[in-house]
Order: sequence, then C-alpha cells, then structure tokens
Amino acid sequence: MITEVEGLIVKESPYGDTSKIIQVLTREYGIISIMCKGAKSMKSRLRSLTMRFTYGIFHIYYKENKLSTLITVDIIDNFTNIKNDITLISYMAYLTELTTQVIKQGNDKDVYEEFINGIIKINNNLDPLVITNILELKLLPYLGVGLNLDSCVKCGSKNNIITIDGDAGGYLCSDCQIQERIVSPKTIKMLRMYYYVDIKSITELNISEEVKEEINFFLDKYYDRYTGLYLSSKEFLKTIANI
Repeated sequence: MITEVEGLIVKESPYGDTSKIIQVLTREYGIISIMCKGAKSMKSRLRSLTMRFTYGIFHIYYKENKLSTLITVDIIDNFTNIKNDITLISYMAYLTELTTQVIKQGNDKDVYEEFINGIIKINNNLDPLVITNILELKLLPYLGVGLNLDSCVKCGSKNNIITIDGDAGGYLCSDCQIQERIVSPKTIKMLRMYYYVDIKSITELNISEEVKEEINFFLDKYYDRYTGLYLSSKEFLKTIANI
C-alpha cells in the first residue's frame, strides 16, 4: 500500500553503486529511513528529489520500524533562498540537527510544525538568529528543561526582575542578582514574547541588536548548562555567522 507523508530529508547515505538511503523527518512518524533505488544514477528522476533538505510529500511503501521504499516526491518548497546562502544553510543545518535530537527523545507533531514553520520563515528572509532563538526556546520543554518565565529562579519573586542568566537557569530579581550581567528591560520582555509567539503568524521582526545578542547569549549558556547536547552544526554556525 502506498503511503503519502510530508517531511524533510535530514540525511542521505549511499547504498551500493546506484542507490541511497535517506532519513526523513516527518509529521506523522518522526524520523523514518527510506530506500531510494537507483537514486545515485545520473539518469534517475529521483536523484534531485532525494538530496538533503528536500521538503515535500514522499510517496512510499511504508514499513513501520523498517526500511521503507521510495516511489517519488512532490516538492513543497525548494527553500531556494536558504540554499543560495551559506549562512542560512548553516542555520538550517543546526536547526535540523537540533530538531532531530529532540524528536529522537519522543516524537511530537508540534515539534515538526515548529521546525518547518521556522525554516519557512528563514527562507522568507526573516532574521535567522531571531527565528533560531525562538525555536530553541520552544524546544526546551521537549528536552525536559523548560524555562520558568514567570518569576525569579532563586526566590520565586515576580517583582524587580532585572536580568536573565543561563547558568542560573532563568530570570533573576534585584535581590538575587550578584555578579550576573544586567540585561535591558526590553530583553526580559522579548524573551517571553519569543516563547509564546506563534511562529507561523510572524510577518516581520524589528528587534535591536542589543536584545538579539543578549537573548542569544543567554540561550547559548542555558543549552550548554542544561540540555547535555553537543551539536557540531552549532559550532560551525557560530564560525560562519559570528554569533
């Protein structure tokens, strides 16, 4: 029986002289492996359809927990803007690796939706760092290390919040802040907005460089301290994008 699944290719590996196996992040089934017979051949119609970051509807003979077989792919979006920019490709590679790690810990359709919507926004020329940070925030609960964005992480006070700190694990009030650097009030406000915004509804982003830098610095620290993830794509992104 032929099954149609929406997804994005996160990895491709050679198989024999002419075929390849692709791993596809899907809404319905999480990450699945698909045999693409003859896809390495120059004459194969599958060759261009089975490259990494292909986003489309995959027509397959689906086998649960086994190797499925590809029939064809209907492209949804080529992500042309991303693929023509090394910096944007680096953002996409990082978000793909991050999302893959999250999905492996427990498939959830919401994770897929957040990821795809984020990639679409980056392809539509919205600020890739802001979109990346929004996704990083939204994925934290699925990693079991969600943030408390309602009060000071040390004393629980909701008053006089003056900074955020990745090592401390969130907001700090004026009584609990010791040596942590102070961030702008706008940063504290925007962090909550990042977390609660619907990515799909974003049409423009006007955020100061100061706020972007402070939020990204906090999330870097928080991920390093609490998630246990080491993603090589993030290190490459830092080099390419200078963040």
